[in-house]
Amino acid sequence: MLIRSFPAGAFGTNCYAVAPGPRQECVVIDPGMDAVEPLARMLAEDGLRPVAVVLTHGHLDHTFSVLPVCDGYDIPAYLHPRDFDMLADPVRWHGPQLAPLITGVKLPDPSDVRPLDDGAVLSLAGVELTVRHAPGHTQGSVMFSVDLDDAPGLLAGDVLFAGSVGRVDLPGGSWEDMLRSLREVVLPMDDATVVLPGHGPATTIGRERATNPYLAEAAAGQGPAPKGRGL
Repeated sequence: MLIRSFPAGAFGTNCYAVAPGPRQECVVIDPGMDAVEPLARMLAEDGLRPVAVVLTHGHLDHTFSVLPVCDGYDIPAYLHPRDFDMLADPVRWHGPQLAPLITGVKLPDPSDVRPLDDGAVLSLAGVELTVRHAPGHTQGSVMFSVDLDDAPGLLAGDVLFAGSVGRVDLPGGSWEDMLRSLREVVLPMDDATVVLPGHGPATTIGRERATNPYLAEAAAGQGPAPKGRGL
């Protein structure tokens, strides 16, 4: 399995391309701010041809470039339906302090976006992504399980980071939902699972189980809401 990534824009959102190998079709995950040109360069380096964009959630730092990427390669986008409203009315869901970033941004009409269902297996470009709905950061946050060459992998979006979890203080966020997602979706995973987050470095479930204070709080069923990361 070939996985390439780069941090896009001011928020350093990790944009990924996943493919069976070089010079093959690929899936693009979370093309964020100012991602169009660096994505094109990254794809060209390995001769990759995108067939779809899949989104871990609807925040602008993950969806900013989805329309030009989809239009440029004539490919569809996928998003959980509970985040469709973030495409239709981004100002409502991102808060007034981010309004300057939102003005003039063109996002896909939700009717043009294909829905992601919990537990569904997306077979795209020779890659199988299992959708895991994990609300908390947003109502429609998802993670994608993928088999790497030597370990299970998890494209975690803004649910789980190295040492932290996604913030829950924006509209649609919920610490109760985040606790439930961490407890019921993340904690049962194998320690060897390689976590590829939406921001920051890769980690593993085992490392986070041992060191991440928010996972400890989720296991205990309590704890204060995190400042977390993400837009």
